[in-house]
Amino acid sequence: MLYGIAAAATALLLTALLAAALRTPALRLRLVERRRQREVPLSGGVAVVVVTGAVVVVKDWGTAGSGTGGLLVAGGVVALLGLADDVWRLRRRVLAAGTAVAAACVVPYGETGVVPGLLAVAWAVGVTFAFRGLDHADGLAGTAGVVGAFGVAACAAVDVLDGVAGLMSVLAAALTGFLLHNWHPARVGLGSCGSMTAGFVIALGLVHVRAGFGLAESAGVLFALTALASADAVLVLLTRRLGGRPVLRSGPDHLAHRLRRLGPTVPGVTLLLGLAALSGAVVGVLAHAERVGSDALWWVAGGAVVVVSSLSRVPVYAARRSVSPQVRAPLRVRNG
Repeated sequence: MLYGIAAAATALLLTALLAAALRTPALRLRLVERRRQREVPLSGGVAVVVVTGAVVVVKDWGTAGSGTGGLLVAGGVVALLGLADDVWRLRRRVLAAGTAVAAACVVPYGETGVVPGLLAVAWAVGVTFAFRGLDHADGLAGTAGVVGAFGVAACAAVDVLDGVAGLMSVLAAALTGFLLHNWHPARVGLGSCGSMTAGFVIALGLVHVRAGFGLAESAGVLFALTALASADAVLVLLTRRLGGRPVLRSGPDHLAHRLRRLGPTVPGVTLLLGLAALSGAVVGVLAHAERVGSDALWWVAGGAVVVVSSLSRVPVYAARRSVSPQVRAPLRVRNG
């Protein structure tokens, strides 16, 4: 217990220090994105990835049979892909293909079976991109990552999967350290490097935890623990499709954008969505531990449907403002 607390505290402190230290180099290298006319350096993702990997390796939490060694390596591959995207803006199909290959290499097919394993790969890719899409608002992706990682850690602890629980605890602590700089107004951002890695590791950690359980119930638990990112992705894809807009075109049409138009402040929106994510995660953990029936998972799905349906009616596209190429050129702008 004390060993784990010390590792988490170390990850939190080191991430906070490293994210701050990398801020100036990121600005000089123009590794930034624009948020409400502010340049936000994307140094947080590198800090989260480096510290999480280093702490887990040094503390030797990648125990045999836990799958955390493979998760670390695969997560590192996704982190490099994300960093390349931050620098050069890779095509989405390149990111998707690389993420799928990394996921396919660490899915425990012996416990899941081939078909469920392939479904898990597709789901992991979706969650990875959903987390990437959350990194448009101050504090949102980090908050979703902290909630998701702690939820997976709790599920792993129930099954005594110490390796997975340790990895997720360190990741949650590192993201908490990052949030010290990412709360509104953000001084650093995650970028694709951090957001994709967090989503990928959380998704595959859940796959390892739920391997061997029933497919239908597992799907409910997986959704509950990633409800915020999943609902956001569904909302964006659905409204863009129904609105006749290209699905891959970025726009101010995420959950946070729509809530902001209803009046709450940026921190208020993050807190509201964070509480929603926490509620889903609590239900998912309790369902995994068999403290509540699987019927409770339907409440999470129903709540997500209500939120998506309600917020899809909030007008966002008509209010878009054009930005001149001279303003956009040196900066990365990504809303998902």
